[in-house]
Amino acid sequence: MALQITENNFEAEVIQSDKPVLVDFWATWCGPCKMISPIVDQIATEMAGTAKVGKVDVDGNAALANRFNIRSIPTLLFFKNGELVDTITGATSKDNILAHLKALL
Repeated sequence: MALQITENNFEAEVIQSDKPVLVDFWATWCGPCKMISPIVDQIATEMAGTAKVGKVDVDGNAALANRFNIRSIPTLLFFKNGELVDTITGATSKDNILAHLKALL
């Protein structure tokens, strides 16, 4: 299961992480977000210990969404050593997400 990332824990969970981090920006009313949510959770389980996977609800964390200029959801952001290094916008396949994440290992 993916971590719930908020404005309060973003710094500790993402920026200060010693592992690559995938952050899924989503909302409860977003159809494509619901489509990839189970995939993101599967990746969180499969990559546990190797990478972190978290989700940010844009409705409850508007400052984070603004900070990263999120204009469409779902948007997947990939961080390494606290730096944003890759982005996927829109629903995509598990294989594509894993390829982006594994490239950071």
